[in-house]
Amino acid sequence: MKYQAFTLKNIDGLLKRKKVPQEMIHEIKVVGSVLPFKTNSYVVNELIDWDHFETDPEFILNFPKKGMLDPVHYNTVASLMDRDDRDGPNTGQTMTSLLDTIRMEMNPHPAGQMEYNIPELNGSMIKGIQHKYRETMLVFPSQGQTCHAYCTFCFRWPQFSGMKDFRFSLKSIDQMVQYAKSHPDITDILFTGGDPMTMGSEVLDKYVDAILRGNLPNIDTIRIGTRSLSFWPYRYLTDKDSQRILEIFRKIVDSGRHLALMAHINHPVECSTDAFKAAVKKIRETGAIIRAQAPILKGINDAPHIWEEMWKMQIKQGIIPYYMFVPRNTGSHAYFSIPLVKIYDIFTEAYKRVSGVARTVRGPSMSALPGKIGIEGIMELEGRKVIVMRFIQGRDPDWVGRVLLAEYDETATWIDELTPAFGDQFFFEHIN
Repeated sequence: MKYQAFTLKNIDGLLKRKKVPQEMIHEIKVVGSVLPFKTNSYVVNELIDWDHFETDPEFILNFPKKGMLDPVHYNTVASLMDRDDRDGPNTGQTMTSLLDTIRMEMNPHPAGQMEYNIPELNGSMIKGIQHKYRETMLVFPSQGQTCHAYCTFCFRWPQFSGMKDFRFSLKSIDQMVQYAKSHPDITDILFTGGDPMTMGSEVLDKYVDAILRGNLPNIDTIRIGTRSLSFWPYRYLTDKDSQRILEIFRKIVDSGRHLALMAHINHPVECSTDAFKAAVKKIRETGAIIRAQAPILKGINDAPHIWEEMWKMQIKQGIIPYYMFVPRNTGSHAYFSIPLVKIYDIFTEAYKRVSGVARTVRGPSMSALPGKIGIEGIMELEGRKVIVMRFIQGRDPDWVGRVLLAEYDETATWIDELTPAFGDQFFFEHIN
């Protein structure tokens, strides 16, 4: 299949052919002017059920809906767009200022990413690296800060929204090597974005060679966070450099390091196509391991049978279920968020329905300011109902495994909406 991108500039014809109402097309353009929008020919032709597009999960994952913006924000942008259409595009600066203001109100970088995660090297900040957890360094290659298609729930949406001051982008491979070398506790390098698998093989190879030849004995694992398996599996099948990509994977494995593709898979339909299955097979033949993760999203995968089916399909194809995430409190989270106690029930019911080989999955997990916090259960303690949580990962390594108890709350969707069950604060709140 030939890759074709669809953006706000060329989407009208497709949507009209698919009999999408003009009102909905207008809504897509309004929301898509605030949050990033791009999809592609594979998603359009092989994943979306156009006979039921209004409720189709892949349509909602790719095409913005009105409810993904605050009503006040939506109406303000729509009014300005209507005025531009009527009077001519003479309010460009006004629109740019408005969009910037709205985006800043949508918590563009949650969990202290800008304030706490950006490290320093020789007294200068490296704006293309994050180092939140002791063992893991996140690398944002400048050449990989796009995706084959943008998810409407994306928590990294500022990478694609023209917010230059909020964009993580590494331009110097040497800085990556120097930083990893100066922090021997780092064992894992995670390439992320965007999607690193949008990079050409020559560029990817430069990053990989820098690690393999950089005298970095502390680096045991290279991870690549990617949506390509779900939204463009032809990256490993028919792209002009697909064979070279597989050779790079094999080179990493042959070096004695662990290569993990952190595949973002939201729904069973993404695991079902022939192209997906063929791509998985090709990747596994290199010795790479594929781990699957995704957030639980209202209207997309908020039912136990969906996760059960997805985990079983992944196991059958040799993919390791890894994480169920809680949607981060940024961007369109209000549209997709589900109360934590309901998420716990969905996870637990799905977990019961699969065998031990699928119970590698962790969650539900919140990637919050202090770390990855998992919801472990709901119980009665000293006559009160509490939510039991545990640190899966921590900004302070000593927090890993520590337990938190919160008052039972049927509406809370994030850690900062919960109240400690005992005491005035959670233990991490008074620690920098």
